[in-house]
Amino acid sequence: MKVLLVEDDAALGAEIAKALRAENFALDHARDGEDAQHLGETEDYDAVVLDLGLPKCDGVSVLQAWRAGGRTLPVLILTARDGWSDKVAGFKAGADDYLVKPFRTEELVIRLRALVRRSQASGASRLVCGPLSFDPGLGAFERDGLPLKLTGLEWRVLSCLMLRKDAVVPRSQLIERVYDGDADVDSNSVEVIITRLRRKIAPAQIEAVRGHGWRLHADAA
Repeated sequence: MKVLLVEDDAALGAEIAKALRAENFALDHARDGEDAQHLGETEDYDAVVLDLGLPKCDGVSVLQAWRAGGRTLPVLILTARDGWSDKVAGFKAGADDYLVKPFRTEELVIRLRALVRRSQASGASRLVCGPLSFDPGLGAFERDGLPLKLTGLEWRVLSCLMLRKDAVVPRSQLIERVYDGDADVDSNSVEVIITRLRRKIAPAQIEAVRGHGWRLHADAA
């Protein structure tokens, strides 16, 4: 499941990001309204956690712009504002749920998964690529119809490739998504994970594109 987190508080943002990644969410983190609006308009997300009080452009304005542009992605508003008028403004702008600070990250995870399940109820929720299938709402992979057991890091790499199947995913992007951009990550760590994944799925399905990155495609020969 790919989520956009929009939170300008550094400590809270890091806490939420850590909790979501621990639950195997793929995550982008925007820290102001302008970046959030751009990402929401140009990237595909299964859900958004959106703070209302943001620098440059407030959360309600960001959400209104998304909805005006036809973006229907599920949005959970996260804010310290607990007044009824603020909740009404959020829902009128197009929010799907509302969580007031302080909160438990466990509740945030439950609500996000529920939002995604509801949004996918009317359409196909499962992504398929050759013998692999992925249910973003449940975060579950299958190979040839059987559950695929993955470590946390393997899941993050494969989900990133699956969400961009048939496209080349740069090595730098995988590091950013899997390790939160940690500059101290060993240079061969992603290659090690790719090697382990190839043992668990059809090896030819993950193609190395020299000098660029990796691509997941349906060819399992």
